[in-house]
Amino acid sequence: MKKFKFLVMRRISQIALLFLYFMANYAGWEILQGNLSSSLVFGVIPLSDPYAILQLFFSGAIVGANALLGAAIIVVFYGLFVGRAYCSFVCPINMITDFAAYLRRILGIGALGSPILLKRFIRYVVLVLSLILSAFFGMAAFEVISPISMLHRGLVFGMGFGFFGILLIFLFDLFLVKNGFCGHLCPLGAFYSLISRFSLLRVSYNLEACTHCMECKQICPEKQVLGLIGKASGKVQSGECTRCGRCIEICGDNALEFNLLSFAKRS
Repeated sequence: MKKFKFLVMRRISQIALLFLYFMANYAGWEILQGNLSSSLVFGVIPLSDPYAILQLFFSGAIVGANALLGAAIIVVFYGLFVGRAYCSFVCPINMITDFAAYLRRILGIGALGSPILLKRFIRYVVLVLSLILSAFFGMAAFEVISPISMLHRGLVFGMGFGFFGILLIFLFDLFLVKNGFCGHLCPLGAFYSLISRFSLLRVSYNLEACTHCMECKQICPEKQVLGLIGKASGKVQSGECTRCGRCIEICGDNALEFNLLSFAKRS
């Protein structure tokens, strides 16, 4: 079970959040109302997607105080504490792309490499482009086509034509590029990478315990962040780490761990 501990935690978190949004819409629950762009916790605490708010700023829209407060709460929580964990513990698209990555492994798809080559910096280009287009069109450009919003609305309110957008991402990740959307194209992931550079929750690595099997790099959706593996003990410094915990689960040497969890054990 240890091998899937964080994977189970992630699925519980993602499904629980969707369930709470669903029940708010269909049963009037006030635990978590709204959507991933704008929510209310217990009908009082605002939460806002800071990337969506940034797009609104560029579009020239007037943003209310509650929306700004909600965005500030999210930036502080992820930026200072848990890093880019939004992508692995909250975002529903992660369940689709993880399933595609799993099928790639068991079916041997992509064993000879991807048929197309994408650089991971493209997501930052998409991020900047979305802000430029927001200013040009006077609207939050990425929100209009966001597959994250499509899937979330579909699961909570009923799936419509957004199903085809989600299917395209699944097929793209399955047959063309491993972790293609989240790892190479998603501007929201790029945004969280930028604000997560100095967050407290990090993966720690012990070189002395490592037998250099490199299974952690094989399973990591952002394997470039594990550059210290086999070289020196330390902590993963990159904000691009999604804190998914898969490298920790797969490591039979116990050479990897979340540093905050190890601090709690010593206390």
